[in-house]
Amino acid sequence: MHADALHLLAPAGLSPSQPLWQNQLGLLLESTGEGIFGVDLDGHCMFINRAGARMLGFEPAEVLGHNMHDLTHHSHADGSHYPDTDCPIFNAFRQGLPCRIDSEVFWRRDRSAFAVEYSSYPIVDSGQVRGAVITFVDITERKRAADALHKAKAELELRVAERTGELSAALAQQRELAAYSETVREEERTRIAREVHDELGSLLVAMKMDVNWLDKRLAEQPGRDAETAQAMRERMRCKCQNMSRLIERAVDNVGRIITDLRPSILDHQGLWAALEWQAHEFVETAELELEWDMQPGETPELPGPAAMAVFRIFQEMLSNVGRHAQASRLAVRIAADPERLRITVEDNGNGASAEAFEAPTAYGVMGMRERARHLGGHIAISSEVGHGCAFTLVLPLR
Repeated sequence: MHADALHLLAPAGLSPSQPLWQNQLGLLLESTGEGIFGVDLDGHCMFINRAGARMLGFEPAEVLGHNMHDLTHHSHADGSHYPDTDCPIFNAFRQGLPCRIDSEVFWRRDRSAFAVEYSSYPIVDSGQVRGAVITFVDITERKRAADALHKAKAELELRVAERTGELSAALAQQRELAAYSETVREEERTRIAREVHDELGSLLVAMKMDVNWLDKRLAEQPGRDAETAQAMRERMRCKCQNMSRLIERAVDNVGRIITDLRPSILDHQGLWAALEWQAHEFVETAELELEWDMQPGETPELPGPAAMAVFRIFQEMLSNVGRHAQASRLAVRIAADPERLRITVEDNGNGASAEAFEAPTAYGVMGMRERARHLGGHIAISSEVGHGCAFTLVLPLR
């Protein structure tokens, strides 16, 4: 299109006397929501539609004849000077190449900027470039949405990374706990095997020797005098009495080993009796002073697996005192109602820092927490170095 004819496209130039195609082209410029303007080789505005002028804060007549770079494209988004030699709009007709840019801003009349996407196409007439036509749209909302999406994506990636890290750490901790549990089971099997061998094995060997002695003496030929027979009977009675004592010891050891594996009192008398028995057994062995306070109320007995889990948690609390606390006094408080069960084991021992109970190697604490979590409860720990420690199990009963 010839540069001299560009003014025909200006909305103000529309008239019924103009050719129909010019009227239609002018109407097209006015109907679009995009901004459209044309510049000559000096960058002066030759025409602009109302949508474009409105976006820039002008009336169309106020823009015509002005250098569009100086008017609306003079600075970068940060306010720094934007020379027209770097302007893609001008370079489009200087080099005869179109361009499409969505990373810059246009400036309004009130000196505010807005994100813009614009395209610049050279106007060629008889093989010569006469100017350029520029179309532009305000993409502020699009940029804002893109920024919000980018921010949300970054936050999501951060949360996913954090969650992945937490899951990885939890998985590693779970694996360590599983390995520790397996080690504990193997150690327990070894301990039981050793006790059966050392205690029951030696007792049974002694009983076998006494039985063999009796069998040998009973098989001897009769004919002894009365005094010798009486002495033999006395020796046999001593052997029988010794065997009886060995059998009693074997029965006691069997009962103790069975109790370690599965306390019969838990099955026969219930959880409350088992907890009291375990506490008194522990303080008697550890030679500690016991402060006992149990108020089970009218709470029904827990089902077998839950009762066993609570009992094992209680055992681990006591075991922790025995292994680490070096205490002289132990306080056990048990309270229950239809809503929850609360068990606290408190000692006056060394205590420890909070980090010690969160260490990856605190397998006893991890085991207690896993058991409590499985039942819907939790373990609270209150401890201070030099001022003792308190473990509390809180378990919902509904």
